[in-house]
Amino acid sequence: MIRVRVVGVALDPAQQHVILLKPVDVETHGDRVLPVWIGPQEAMSILVAIEGSGSPRPLAHDLMTAMLGELSASVDRVEVTHLDEGTFHARVVLNTPVGPRTFDARPSDAIALAARADAPILVAEAVFAEAGVPDEAVELEAAADEDRVEEFRRFLDDVDPEDFQG
Repeated sequence: MIRVRVVGVALDPAQQHVILLKPVDVETHGDRVLPVWIGPQEAMSILVAIEGSGSPRPLAHDLMTAMLGELSASVDRVEVTHLDEGTFHARVVLNTPVGPRTFDARPSDAIALAARADAPILVAEAVFAEAGVPDEAVELEAAADEDRVEEFRRFLDDVDPEDFQG
């Protein structure tokens, strides 16, 4: 397994959100990134977590983290385990009072939890070998990420629960 860090969230040419994972040890694993396509809500949740900014109400991953804490459990690590026909698979490994527990998860949810819990993110070497791309093949637009986070914050500040009633 290769330990990685989130280096950003970007939009691909089709305007799909992509989380970019880069090895922590680039000397050993090279200057490559692993792009993982995720949904817009997950992208925003990850951005909020890695920037350390809060939201007026807990997001789903904030709730999961709080519940784990109340149950005396913690995120030990998350692992992107394999790639199956273009779909990434992951698991969350928890430390619990009754021992370690492992759960299948979408990579976006696992990474959002890891970002909140400051837990390691690991990627199987085979996944990185198959789907990793050269670092220079990806351009990050930090300002665009910050703009999306600010836009999401404004939405959260202005949303009214009655807007969602049928």
